[in-house]
Amino acid sequence: MINRKLLLPISLIVCALLFAFACAAATQERNSRAILIEPAPPADHKIAYGSDPLQFGELRLPKGAGPHPVVVFIHGGCWLSQYNLKYTGHLGAALAEVGVATWSIEYRRVGDVSGGWPGTFEDVANGVDYLQMLAKTYPLDLNRVVVAGHSAGGHLALWIAARKNLPKDHPLYPKKPVSLRGIVSIAGVADLRKTVAACGDAIEKLMGGAPGDQASRYSQASPIDLLPLGVKQIIVHGEIDKTVPLTLATEYAEAAKTKGDDVKLVVIEKAAHFEVVDPKSSAWARVRDEMLALLKANEVLKNK
Repeated sequence: MINRKLLLPISLIVCALLFAFACAAATQERNSRAILIEPAPPADHKIAYGSDPLQFGELRLPKGAGPHPVVVFIHGGCWLSQYNLKYTGHLGAALAEVGVATWSIEYRRVGDVSGGWPGTFEDVANGVDYLQMLAKTYPLDLNRVVVAGHSAGGHLALWIAARKNLPKDHPLYPKKPVSLRGIVSIAGVADLRKTVAACGDAIEKLMGGAPGDQASRYSQASPIDLLPLGVKQIIVHGEIDKTVPLTLATEYAEAAKTKGDDVKLVVIEKAAHFEVVDPKSSAWARVRDEMLALLKANEVLKNK
């Protein structure tokens, strides 16, 4: 026979345990790597900027007539072909909600035909500058453009601003570049000579050899070697990022400031490698607001 006197305290203990578990689940930070597999909201337009199947971008537009400020976004993935731009759709959709258009570009990577040096860099340069063609058809404000990138894409975003420091007869020297309000490197690899353990030998594959063997290429592709960039830079990094060490961000920011660049280092507490590009994470609001500040689009957010 059940002892009715014991039922009340047992039920109270069970309720207390369930409440504790519910609170823990509510406060626990989600695993932001989920953005790699979670379906992103579809793009408004998929547009080719070149003839290769990988030379395309996804354009997302906010509501309203515009013209809209624009973030050109470059995805990461160790410059390797097995990683693509799909996960950036979450970020693009989140920016569209606060009035910012995004042009997220795909490009040939290591493992693709003509990926690596110089094809990867050619594609990124052409993809970014193609924004000028898009503005002839879509309501984009070319006076408010920021280039941002995550991880390997953060390296490429910085390089976009740095390429003007290449010799003028260099094939990658920009002929008619997009005018930029600034660069946002998110967990970026700003120094190609530094080892990024999570990417293995991907940097050497990208550059066609080790720094000692391809010194000239590294000096033309590594942002820290091309300082000063002469444009506002926001260097965002998670405090506990184990994929790309925080030291890469701090060392780059110090070097850029020494060269006279306007650089802001933003270290987000308790954030790792993917929280900084996950709109569902607690880190996202800070990253978003830094982009809006560069675009001078804060008034859009205030109206939401």
